[in-house]
Amino acid sequence: MRSALNDCKLHGATFNLEEVELAEADMNGVLPEDFYSTTNFTTHILLHDGWVEVENVEMDCGIRVWKDGQVWRAATCAMHRVKKGDFLVVGFNGVRVTPLEDEQRDDQEFRFMSNDVSTERPKRRMIAHAASAIRKAKEEGKKVLFVGGPAIVHSGSAPLLAKLVSDGWIDTLFAGNALAAHDIEANMLGTSLGVDLGTGSSSPHGHTHHLRAINRVRRAGSIANAVKSGLITGGVMYACVTKGVPFVLCGSIRDDGPLPDVITDNVVSQDTMRQHMGGVGVCLMVATTLHSVAVGNILPAAAKTYCVDSDADTVIKLTDRGTHQAVGLVTDCEFFLTELVLSLS
Repeated sequence: MRSALNDCKLHGATFNLEEVELAEADMNGVLPEDFYSTTNFTTHILLHDGWVEVENVEMDCGIRVWKDGQVWRAATCAMHRVKKGDFLVVGFNGVRVTPLEDEQRDDQEFRFMSNDVSTERPKRRMIAHAASAIRKAKEEGKKVLFVGGPAIVHSGSAPLLAKLVSDGWIDTLFAGNALAAHDIEANMLGTSLGVDLGTGSSSPHGHTHHLRAINRVRRAGSIANAVKSGLITGGVMYACVTKGVPFVLCGSIRDDGPLPDVITDNVVSQDTMRQHMGGVGVCLMVATTLHSVAVGNILPAAAKTYCVDSDADTVIKLTDRGTHQAVGLVTDCEFFLTELVLSLS
């Protein structure tokens, strides 16, 4: 045992060789050497002769341990959130990870569908399965998280997503500046990237439309203010505001504007998304590679995950980076959202 454990014993803990080994962080933002690196599977640690479930499970973090009154608790801790004096698990002793197969043994079809990525799969059946999973999650009091990209707006599918939000099927929306900006552009000017969504033709000076929409929202101060003032009268973001559905817009270095609600600090973006991860039962990732991978990195493996993209590489990248539970559906977002709305109607 490391000497740091002696300090921990002052809080009433007793340890033996079968229990986890802890080390004290000696500076902010740095994990101890030999720290245990987490997976996104359900995890327990053996501490003080009892198994303690690790809270907020996600991959590539440390495990912080503390005593809350008379109860020992443990939770994942991202590297940048480590504080000097924290006790963290080191080594591999005393850590129990529950395989995904055990967590989802009641859903053989989901496990079967998540085994490979192919364009030659029964898409309507898979979408019907996603709809069933959403219904079950809502019945069980779990949340449905939607992660979306701007192709949803470009393809004319934003009204479908807005309907899912308005009908109460979506509990949280994660996106970037682009989805929100083009959704608002479509509402204000009828275009997405300057292309008329009704006729498919380019509008004169249409390339400036998203900038004009962003500028108007910046003048209003926020998307919510723009909705309340009547500047935004429909669309996905309008539905989120009017239905009280929280959204997290995470920025990138290429963003125009950005909209005032966009979080431009990537570390703050991660932590803000983490705040909404509790209770997520189903995650839909639609037409966005970077946001899908980012969310997959902080999503528990127990959450049923559906990744939809016209490019199989998006799904492959997601699973290659550890989100093994993801069901990949290679199709366009318009077909997926159309069928999903029908299945949930």
